[in-house]
Amino acid sequence: MNKELIIHSTPTGVDVALLEDKKLIELHQERHTNHFLVGDIYLARIKKVMPGLNAAFIDIGYEKDAFLHYTDLSPEFRTLLKFTGQAVAGHSDGTLNTLEILPEIDKGGNIKDVLNNKNQVLVQVLKEPISSKGPRLTCEITLAGRFLVLSPFTNAVGVSRKIDSADERKRLKVLVESLKPKNFGVIVRTVAEGQDSKTLHEDLLELQNRWTEMCNNLRGAQPIKKVLSEVDKTSGLLRDMLNPDFERVATNSPVLAKELETYIERIAPDKKGIVSKYVGNTPIFDHYGVTKQIKSLFGKKVNVGTTGAYLIIEKTEACHVIDVNSGFRMSNENGQEDNALSINLEAAQEVARQLKLRDLGGIIVIDFIDLKSAENKRLVQDRMRELMETDKATHTILPLSKFNLMEITRERVRPEVEINTSEECPTCGGTGSIKSSLLLIDDIENDLFHVLNTHKTVKLFVHPIIEAYLKKGFPSFRLQWSWKFKKYIRIYSNENLTFNDYKFFDTNDEEIILE
Repeated sequence: MNKELIIHSTPTGVDVALLEDKKLIELHQERHTNHFLVGDIYLARIKKVMPGLNAAFIDIGYEKDAFLHYTDLSPEFRTLLKFTGQAVAGHSDGTLNTLEILPEIDKGGNIKDVLNNKNQVLVQVLKEPISSKGPRLTCEITLAGRFLVLSPFTNAVGVSRKIDSADERKRLKVLVESLKPKNFGVIVRTVAEGQDSKTLHEDLLELQNRWTEMCNNLRGAQPIKKVLSEVDKTSGLLRDMLNPDFERVATNSPVLAKELETYIERIAPDKKGIVSKYVGNTPIFDHYGVTKQIKSLFGKKVNVGTTGAYLIIEKTEACHVIDVNSGFRMSNENGQEDNALSINLEAAQEVARQLKLRDLGGIIVIDFIDLKSAENKRLVQDRMRELMETDKATHTILPLSKFNLMEITRERVRPEVEINTSEECPTCGGTGSIKSSLLLIDDIENDLFHVLNTHKTVKLFVHPIIEAYLKKGFPSFRLQWSWKFKKYIRIYSNENLTFNDYKFFDTNDEEIILE
């Protein structure tokens, strides 16, 4: 599976697209105005302790107070408070060799017993501000590297459960235990599998340097102050996902290209050559086909492959609802149950893609096409679980219900990616909007493919502007379709049709109803 990272830099921020085999899998938007990213660490001021909620509201400089629940304090919270006081007073050089580790807090305790309004506290952003809510915080401070995650105030070493080999897990644990400094815990990430001592040690030293940088920023600090920034989303994606499958990282910014080369040289020297500076005349997202995919994937209706099936994605106050539709092309050759299963399995793949692409969170309800067989329902559930294994967001998938509904809960960490894919109508004086014109030709071609399976010849009626566009140039779209389908396509204009509308008629001038 070939992966590409396409980065569009603008004066207001960067848009990052992750492609797998040319298909858009993730889209991240980072704006320069967003100063509260997941992973940022702040010396914060406690605004108000709420014993009834077993939580506290924390001021980190956002317009809305951030939220810190008791369960996010971390067991070593008392040690964290002590360390913070010492670091602010300038009595810490970043090492924890002489730091006394205090007893852990009670898991079932109350926040008022360990926190008061006079405390200043070191916090890390767990969830970015979403909608009307402020950031969600944690006091369980961690620093993520390429292979390791550093966790202060503990001596535990954990190894990712996704590393299957017991011998490899044991090797990594013994190796990291011999490298890590005192009073620092380490989590070994999945990508560390097979790495040698030198590579892991370099990653660990990099994390220790970042911890020392944070301690230096704490010296003499007063709340509110950001004492350590998480790496930007581009670098974070490279850090978390860079592997031999990556074949290209392209950006339209020469400055960013140089920074990425330096960063990749540090974390994966053998992959330095994958960075390229795009210098074409068309926008970089257009050149790599990202714009077209965004237009087709972020609308209310999303096509599923080329079978005619599609999803309708709706957002409500309480949840997201996804309706799976077979369209008008559902064949009965193999029986209704088999066809429904086939479409549901294909739809599951697109649903899993959409959840990551749009970063949908909360409750998601999927209305699959009705299945009668319990075995078939299980196959759909198993397929969804398999497809969601690569999703880093915490999620839970429930079996299909009696009504063929599947419920999924998915962790909401960042605001949902929302993109308006409609365009201004060119024929109504700017007073209306239409579906993206980039997709119109693809829609016509897909419908032609299925219509010509049942009709020897068809007449296509479109808006006059579209008729001229389909017939212009050599080879024109009409000629390309004639070659592709080995049938001549007759195209006519109809001024009564809207810009994005089209109709098919047979040789008897009877309209071919698509749905």
